[in-house]
Amino acid sequence: MIDFSLTEEQRALQEMAREFAQKEMKPNAAKYDICEEFPEDIMKKAFKVGFLTCVIPREYEGVGLSDLDTVIISEELAAGCAGMYTTMMVNALAYTPIILFGTDEQKKKFLTPQTKEMSFASFCLTEREAGSDASSLKTIAKKVGDEYMINGSKCFISNAGIASLYVVFALTDPEKGARGMSAIIIPRETPGLTIGKIEDKMGHRASNTAELFFDDVKVPAENLLAKEGMGFIIAMRTLDNTRAPVGAAGVGVARAALEYAIDYAKTRVQFGKPIALFQNTAFKIAQMATEINAARHLVWHAAWLLSQDKPCGKESAMAKFYGSDVAMKVTTEALQILGGYGYMKDYPMEKLMRDAKLLQIYEGTNEIQRLIISREIIGPIKN
Repeated sequence: MIDFSLTEEQRALQEMAREFAQKEMKPNAAKYDICEEFPEDIMKKAFKVGFLTCVIPREYEGVGLSDLDTVIISEELAAGCAGMYTTMMVNALAYTPIILFGTDEQKKKFLTPQTKEMSFASFCLTEREAGSDASSLKTIAKKVGDEYMINGSKCFISNAGIASLYVVFALTDPEKGARGMSAIIIPRETPGLTIGKIEDKMGHRASNTAELFFDDVKVPAENLLAKEGMGFIIAMRTLDNTRAPVGAAGVGVARAALEYAIDYAKTRVQFGKPIALFQNTAFKIAQMATEINAARHLVWHAAWLLSQDKPCGKESAMAKFYGSDVAMKVTTEALQILGGYGYMKDYPMEKLMRDAKLLQIYEGTNEIQRLIISREIIGPIKN
């Protein structure tokens, strides 16, 4: 039986996230976009209500939200400010490999402290020569006695400059390529770990993105997740779990753009009547609303599959690429409705359009999502 209704608890969660986004994030979005400062005051409030620890299970003192709960709040928070949303949900991205593959001892050691005071974490996979091709990592983790010594670098790492905890993917057996990749937990205070350039980004400017460098960084072997050679599987499983929230963020950004466009179209008068009464504008709005709803259904379906422990690689990829593509398309069309006003920084439309673009790129470009989907749908081919 198909049921699209939310529970009473989910509706309350949705309303709480929407209120937080509208009262705390939206009024300050332009300020932090312009100054590109970290919104520490807002993040303290986000921590207090549980958005920074939403995916940490309750047994480790987190909020313990379900996958569907997470996409519900992702849409609302991204509608308030995509950059602030990214800061919050990158925590979920970084915690997920520990939740999925960590031992009970590792979860208690690394996750529980994150719930005690405002803390941030980073998922460290991307390198200069290893973006979409995650199997081309150069960072090395060499086993030396009962420690790993890590050397290398990472780039475009969200939360890198503010994180207290990093989940780092490195090669423990370089000769095996992707099969020699492992995932290791590294606390910020570890000697040899340094923060590099803070990136000056087109959008999501309220979020922190930086380089990381590892120079003979030594951590206990017990910080290894699962076992050596499991890194690629850990990364892919993690992304299967976190791509639906990115699609939900696309829905949130698109919804915010549509709301601005509707408000403007109802009050902007040309040729003696509001432009919302012109068929061209009305049909644009109808098309945008339909695609936003379609994206939301893809996102919710992927989240439901996750919650049922069902395979969802293809569905998560669909949710991510379609949700973010809709965000890009809707922000472009909505800006067109606002015309010259939409292009000016006095209005929020140009920020929404800039923010939409990154959703098509991070956590696997949309081209990679299409590759994942096509391989699963087509299946093996005999030459």
